[in-house]
Amino acid sequence: MSKATRWSSPEMGARLRRRRAAERRFRRLGLGAVALALCALVVLLASIAWNGASAFVRTQIALDVDFDPAAVGALGAGSAAERAAQEGEVDWSVLVRGALEREFPGVSGRSERRALLGLVSRGARGILRERLLRDPGLVGRRERIWVPAAPDVDALVKGQIPRDPEASGRLSEQELGWIRGLEERGLVRRVFDWSFLRSGDSREPELAGVGGAVVGSLLALLVTLAVAFPLGVAAAVYLEEFAPRTRATEILELNINNLAAVPSIVFGLLGLAVFLNTFGLPRSAPLVGGLTLALMTLPTIIIAGRAAILAVPPSIREAARGLGASPLQVVAHHVLPLALPGILTGAILGMARALGETAPLLMIGMVAFVVDVPRSFTDAATALPVQIYLWADSPERAFVEKVSGAILVLLGFLVVMNGTAIWLRQRFQRRW
Repeated sequence: MSKATRWSSPEMGARLRRRRAAERRFRRLGLGAVALALCALVVLLASIAWNGASAFVRTQIALDVDFDPAAVGALGAGSAAERAAQEGEVDWSVLVRGALEREFPGVSGRSERRALLGLVSRGARGILRERLLRDPGLVGRRERIWVPAAPDVDALVKGQIPRDPEASGRLSEQELGWIRGLEERGLVRRVFDWSFLRSGDSREPELAGVGGAVVGSLLALLVTLAVAFPLGVAAAVYLEEFAPRTRATEILELNINNLAAVPSIVFGLLGLAVFLNTFGLPRSAPLVGGLTLALMTLPTIIIAGRAAILAVPPSIREAARGLGASPLQVVAHHVLPLALPGILTGAILGMARALGETAPLLMIGMVAFVVDVPRSFTDAATALPVQIYLWADSPERAFVEKVSGAILVLLGFLVVMNGTAIWLRQRFQRRW
């Protein structure tokens, strides 16, 4: 039988048809897997965005506050030191309650007054205090000031709880009537909550923000980049260009590869033992968090750097040596510039992984409740993943949207960092 006859035989035709059918099934399965993964990603992102979008919106209630001199005392006069000394003597809740009672003059009784005062956030008192200290001329005047609403009122206005007292179970019929009255008079509004991006943590969900966590994460990442990048690039250059191929070098390379797969909490234990217990660095500080994350990121940068250096064609090195360049000049003037896109990409991806880590930071104490935004590398701080963990563990229902909002901020940082890695690779990459 000839070769042409064998390929055109019915048996061979059936075999080819089965092979092509198997290829088509495999292609469909691959496309189905990709489509399923994309659908899961879209559902996840849509769920987070749906729950977290409201975290960037704040409900406010207008109060016509009467800064009666009898209530604020001498807080509006004198020097700054004298006004500061008078702060603790002013009952700011009286001013808030008085503004609300003027809107609803029929309210009487201690329980009704307490319920009426509960329509606004506890942070309203601090807003009145800061406003008066900033403008002492308000004493003796009536001023309209917008203050945050209480969490239940905020959820009601946003449509997160029904307006039926039996269905909601959180607001009474009288409280719902007060809210309707305020809305009819135009004393309720929804505005973009800039304080969510600027302020630190708070026990009150309507006052809590991610500003402190964002600054803490940025400070920690700066320390991580300053430590891990130069050490990782130097180690990659040495191992790939200068290290002799001995048993010790092989063991070192094996350990670096193994360290890249070590659970992150192990690096947290190392940071706790070395930086806190041995060197006595400040606990819950971005300096310690950055150093711990640098230990975790270092193997990733070394591996990515070695791969980028290895991808440089040997002809580049040979041509440089042929022109009389020394080994150091070959690396500094030719190899590193060509390998820079891959090195930067690996470094940024390692930093993006460090940005999302929680376990190492928990071990070094960055789980503390921090209200103030850190201003230096040694101030007490927290990080975005830790802040999300703390809010997710809170029993307050109003923190649910804060968790989703913080996740959106974290995802935004990750998208920016990965986009930067892609741009750097496209910007500096050279083809040969």
